[in-house]
Amino acid sequence: MPKGGQGASLESMNLIDLHTHSTASDGTLSPAALAAEAARAGLAAVALTDHDTVEGLPEFLSAARPDGPELVPGVEISTQRPGGGPMHLVGLWVDPHDPGLSEGLAWMQQARLERNPKIAAKLQGLGLDITLEEVAALASGQVGRPHFAQALVEKGLVNNTSEAFSRYLKRGAPGYVEKERMSPEQALSLIRGAGGLPVLAHPALLEMSPAVLEALLLRLKEHGLEALEAHYSQHDAAQVRSFKGLAARLGLAVSGGSDFHGANKPDIRLGVGMGTLRAPKELLAGLKERLT
Repeated sequence: MPKGGQGASLESMNLIDLHTHSTASDGTLSPAALAAEAARAGLAAVALTDHDTVEGLPEFLSAARPDGPELVPGVEISTQRPGGGPMHLVGLWVDPHDPGLSEGLAWMQQARLERNPKIAAKLQGLGLDITLEEVAALASGQVGRPHFAQALVEKGLVNNTSEAFSRYLKRGAPGYVEKERMSPEQALSLIRGAGGLPVLAHPALLEMSPAVLEALLLRLKEHGLEALEAHYSQHDAAQVRSFKGLAARLGLAVSGGSDFHGANKPDIRLGVGMGTLRAPKELLAGLKERLT
């Protein structure tokens, strides 16, 4: 039987996914189930990179098996980018027991806790019958906007989670609440301090001009950035080529991942995103070189 089970194709065995989420943040698969799903898909490697938490990593790493994918411990940290708005940094191969990382993530989780009652109050102010207690009951890890979206669906207030975000929860919508974030430099320091490799996630979502993005990457590189997530579910072929070229020009490694959330993002499948994602396992060597 080929690695990953009978359903694994030869192509999938040459792919990696270094950006995924579990129930420890806002995904719908447990960390162990995520590892098992990666094995069924035949991936060569998968990273668990939950939002601002490493609580799922022990369970995830304990699910490793000799004939399964390489399991990479990671985290995705939300930062405040220059000029406002969120910017996400993925840390790969982080030590989940690092005290500095734990302290920094605890601060981030507290910011989330303070944000959630404000979101609930805004939704209630819009006439929506929803409570924070109902939302929290849907989460097995930290509570976030996907759980608010799920509660809105279950109460019949919207048709699906996409509608919940577009009408109420996305940035600029009437139920959105900005949260306090750390600076990119602080996040880079936390990741590096925990022995991890910092990656700028989904650069196209920043909606920056090429010149502005390049200037940002140069600044972040001075503070320890090592890689760019060129392969991503929402990057088209032209964007992948452009980001790979930019990474090469700036001396950055290339990473790739789907941003898999399970049923919370049903259009995104593990390893292949929306069907066109192809992050080859050869990227691992270039990323691991940066760790040494």
